[in-house]
Amino acid sequence: MVRDFFMNKRLLIFILLALSFLPFFQKQAEGNGGAEGPKNKVEITTKKLDPEAEILAAWLAKYHSPLQYHAQDFIDAARVYNLDWKLVASIAGVESTFGKFIPGGYNGWGWGVYGTQAIYFRSWREGIFTVSKGLRENYVNKGLTEPYAMNRIYAASSHWGGNVTYFMNDLEKFAANYQFPESFVKTSAQPQIAVISGKLVY
Repeated sequence: MVRDFFMNKRLLIFILLALSFLPFFQKQAEGNGGAEGPKNKVEITTKKLDPEAEILAAWLAKYHSPLQYHAQDFIDAARVYNLDWKLVASIAGVESTFGKFIPGGYNGWGWGVYGTQAIYFRSWREGIFTVSKGLRENYVNKGLTEPYAMNRIYAASSHWGGNVTYFMNDLEKFAANYQFPESFVKTSAQPQIAVISGKLVY
């Protein structure tokens, strides 16, 4: 009997507490648009991979690279800064085994790394775009348009340019032989691509 009394008392207290919070929840619902949903809606859109991004993602996956999930960022940055789409990913191959061994801060390009000092980025995307911008402004615009020419400023090792070029050539061969998955061909609005003289053409 005593136990039932305390059980009922607890239940009553719980109900009273719930009722006391009811106006608060109603107000919150009204502020968010009530039954019609929130007034400030956030729309999330998805973008299909470009053909080059599909190829790059598959190539980076061969190396188990975390950068494979940012293939479209490489392509977008290359277009914004008018760079060879293979360059920045290939530099990451030389500098960090495609983002697997980094000093921290999503810096897979040895960008601004001097001894124990390093520039850290907040995301892979930020790193990709920052490095692409830097290559355009500090290298390509000054006539250093390919890895061998970039070598003397970018890296102390005399093998750097050759190593970057190796990865770029490897990616080019991979692209030339790449078979698009049937699902990509069906869902992509982009045409398939071919590689001619090292340049992608539609």
